[in-house]
Amino acid sequence: MRREVQLKKLGLIINPWAGVGGPAGLKGSDGVETVRQALAAGVEPQSHRRAAVALEALKPYADGLEILCYARDMGESLARECGFRVTVVGEAESSPSTPADTERAARVIRDAGADLIVFAGGDGTARNMVNALGDDFPVLGIPAGVKMHSACFAISPKAGGEVLRRLMAGQLVDLHQREVRDIDEKSFREGRVSTRYYGELLVPEEGHFLQAVKNAGREVEELAVADIAAHVIEELDPGTLYLVGPGSTTMALLDELGCGGTLLGVDLLRDGQLIAADVGAAQIERAIEAHRGPVKIVLTAIGGQGHLIGRGNQQFSPGVLRAVGRDNLMVVATKTKITQLGGRPLLVDSGDPQLDEAWAGFIRVITGYRDTILYPLGNGEGSVHVL
Repeated sequence: MRREVQLKKLGLIINPWAGVGGPAGLKGSDGVETVRQALAAGVEPQSHRRAAVALEALKPYADGLEILCYARDMGESLARECGFRVTVVGEAESSPSTPADTERAARVIRDAGADLIVFAGGDGTARNMVNALGDDFPVLGIPAGVKMHSACFAISPKAGGEVLRRLMAGQLVDLHQREVRDIDEKSFREGRVSTRYYGELLVPEEGHFLQAVKNAGREVEELAVADIAAHVIEELDPGTLYLVGPGSTTMALLDELGCGGTLLGVDLLRDGQLIAADVGAAQIERAIEAHRGPVKIVLTAIGGQGHLIGRGNQQFSPGVLRAVGRDNLMVVATKTKITQLGGRPLLVDSGDPQLDEAWAGFIRVITGYRDTILYPLGNGEGSVHVL
């Protein structure tokens, strides 16, 4: 359905703890205990900063825009910090805020006259939106969680800002019902991906600014994956520290070496031996500093979405990525996974827009045994430049 959305009152909901478990390798942020562990590991919450990147695009329109939100860290603090006119319509009943607070905020903001609600969070927050709003009120997700398998999110905070800017400029947009997925976080932490259809949300869909639903399950192209593993093993350099990212394609490398590892975590490999499993960003940074030698990252893209960095592998923090460098990425993906992108670029959403911009361009992808291609890596703005 194509219609004009008059964006004069924008609802804003921030899940303050969304994504806090990612850099710590906790594979989610659900539950008070998970948040406690992440904070104890020194992780700083990122959802406010990622929402701020999206809202930056609206600053030229601040005089004509009113932000409806809940008090303090659920939206008010950031909206005021960004210089917008703010109307506080309620506050969380718990501290830290809970899913019930998020759902209550969505209903109150809608009833207060919001034209659209933008929310910063992950799949759990998207499910809250389904519960509170159903599938006939426009929303837009700013990716700030660990797991974002749902199709209601912009491909990056900056891309989300561009969608909002177009709405604010009065452009006609397509509104489509996009799928929300439900994932079993306990199973996810145990290395099993179990998702199901949860519901749908009405989302403004402009250009290639929205992500696709993640393809569920393991890669079934066993021969192709084995060929990729064989190629990577040939390229392993003695004395180099390898940071092996999540995914079934990268797991095949560890299986081929017979050294174990984790399907959904980041593992450290040197001289064909596993030296640490399921590590977080802080452990990776310490390992790089202690290694004092060459370091490379082996990673694969999420099937269907195409995200190379920023979905389920936030252990590769901007600090880690800068320390390793773009030239030391070893990207692996089967040709089927690449073909399923339909020409869309691979994506980097590191949480650092400057890094994302600098890393955009064409990147080498290992697609089989002694078989590589050059494929575009996008920065979430719908464009790719050649380095």
